[in-house]
Amino acid sequence: MLPKICHLGVVDYQETWQKMQAFTDQRQSDTPDEIWFLQHPPLYTLGKNGKAEHVLNPRDIPVINVDRGGQVTYHGPGQIVVYTLLDLKRLDIGVRQLVTILEQSIIDLLATYDVSANARPDAPGVYVNSAKIAALGLRIRKGCSFHGLALNVDMDLEPFARINPCGYEGLAVTRLKDLYPDVELDGVTEKLQQILVKNLNYE
Repeated sequence: MLPKICHLGVVDYQETWQKMQAFTDQRQSDTPDEIWFLQHPPLYTLGKNGKAEHVLNPRDIPVINVDRGGQVTYHGPGQIVVYTLLDLKRLDIGVRQLVTILEQSIIDLLATYDVSANARPDAPGVYVNSAKIAALGLRIRKGCSFHGLALNVDMDLEPFARINPCGYEGLAVTRLKDLYPDVELDGVTEKLQQILVKNLNYE
């Protein structure tokens, strides 16, 4: 059963988070999976085990405590956020396998732009020359996932300097625009959609 793909544009974080929770709580065994592609206005999110001391100086940017795994990250325009609302039991994968698939999908995507990237066993996400380009954070409820990944494409990176990204002091952060200047957000979204659907074995 192919997933329903939704392109939501720039949307409010809390409203979208509530919709994810509601979808996950209400879904049945035959509910099609959904994958949401979107952007958020500027905000920091702190995962359920996140430590407040990693938020150094948020100033005018709101900080929201959320129910995903992981520490603090930044969301803003020019970052592609993908929420993966998947029935892991039906896909016959575990959460570790899902993390690997999401990381590999970003690595596969970046390879199409001649950018070599890798995952790290000690810190989920995707890195280019040890600078983080994509963050991951998931929540599993009733065998189903929500939240997902965030890929820095053409965004202002300055707000990352006001936190310890993902709980790592001094962690460098990068974006695809600096590695492939002609990049276009819509083109990246389209490619990532195709790669994710393929890597999740929907086809």
